[in-house]
Amino acid sequence: MGINTTITTTLILFTATLLLYFSTVAIATDSCASQSDYSGIIVIPIYGNCSPFKNLSDSWDTTIIDMASKDPLRVEYLFGLDASLRKKRVSAAPIASGQAFDIGNYVVRVKLGTPAQLFFMVLDTSTDEAWVPCSGCTGCSSSTTYSPQASTSYGGAVACYAPRCAQARGALPCPYTGSKACIFNQSYAGSTFSATLVQDSLRLAEDTLPSYAFGCVNSVSGGTIPAQGLLGLGRGPLSLVTQSWSLYSGVFSYCLPSFKSFYFSGSLVLGRTGQPRRIRSTPLLRNPRRPSLYYVNLTGVTVGRVQVPLPTEYLAFDPNRGSGTIIDSGTVITRFVQPVYNAIRDEFRNQVKGPFVSIGSFDTCFVKTYETLAPLIKFRFTGLDLTLPYENTLIHSSYGAVACLAMAAVPNNVNSVLNVIANYQQQNLRIMFDTVNNRVGIARELCN
Repeated sequence: MGINTTITTTLILFTATLLLYFSTVAIATDSCASQSDYSGIIVIPIYGNCSPFKNLSDSWDTTIIDMASKDPLRVEYLFGLDASLRKKRVSAAPIASGQAFDIGNYVVRVKLGTPAQLFFMVLDTSTDEAWVPCSGCTGCSSSTTYSPQASTSYGGAVACYAPRCAQARGALPCPYTGSKACIFNQSYAGSTFSATLVQDSLRLAEDTLPSYAFGCVNSVSGGTIPAQGLLGLGRGPLSLVTQSWSLYSGVFSYCLPSFKSFYFSGSLVLGRTGQPRRIRSTPLLRNPRRPSLYYVNLTGVTVGRVQVPLPTEYLAFDPNRGSGTIIDSGTVITRFVQPVYNAIRDEFRNQVKGPFVSIGSFDTCFVKTYETLAPLIKFRFTGLDLTLPYENTLIHSSYGAVACLAMAAVPNNVNSVLNVIANYQQQNLRIMFDTVNNRVGIARELCN
């Protein structure tokens, strides 16, 4: 038994040695085997001799031709890696004239809360706060109201001692007793209202802004306010521009369709993506007396071929007096201080010849047959001339027989030093506001 066991063990060891020897020789002569003393990763051609993907039926030149045929797609992919060329989503919300709501402003669709509550809110570049009628509102004319209780994303009222409350125009001081909610009172278009500053999600286009601060209107007196609320696009801390800064970096533009249009064919574009690449611009000025307004430097007005002689003190931007010219989406027709308007109107009348009558706010109305004599009007800004099309210069009576110059003087009961470029003169123009680079751009765009 001992001898047989020894022989068996010897045969097993001898066989194992032979197997190890031949395996080593095979590895040493196999060009596709990994080297045991090499710590790197072996890289081989995908269709090379050592690749498991090699197609033995194809010749080498056929393989190369097939591989090269895929290069155009590869180059296109590499070209698309340029970050500046990638197609970014444009944040744009549709705009319509306020005809359906019997107002002279433009409205945009806004959704508040979760699930969404839809409002058609007036677009206002000279107001900061947004506000909507709240459920239970006294004196509100709309049956469409915001219900905080119906929203799961409602963040409650802003506290009266919170810094955000102090940013609201007309904010009341904290009461000694009772509610600690932030309450503010404001006047708008001859009306006064009281609202609570609350927070909830606001959706515009495809973007949602969480914890957006806006006014929940509790009571209105002395007239009416925009029925379904207002969206402030001013330059203050509670405006859409500021509250959406992380998304849109202080840049927005709009194109207002013709006031005759009933469709949501205009657009509010938010952020740099989607803005015109080539657009003429003029400096955007800031006036500390009216910090929310968008001031531009109006240097002159041309009627036809005549440069109207205007007293410069009524055009000049003066931060100390708050005077100058603003672009405003909430005023309907352009208003000039009395001496400026009188000079423009008189030159317009001189070229049209008349006779003229007054209709409401318009003091230069004439029979439509004289319309062919109406001259073009050009606004001259620093670095930018804007020639108004006839659609933005003349307004027609309901029967179409009479045309009027669609501009007027500042009302007599307003001690104003402001010239206002209004929404009627902005129809079918892309107006872009860049609050970072302090520029206002204007370009023709048909958005009817």
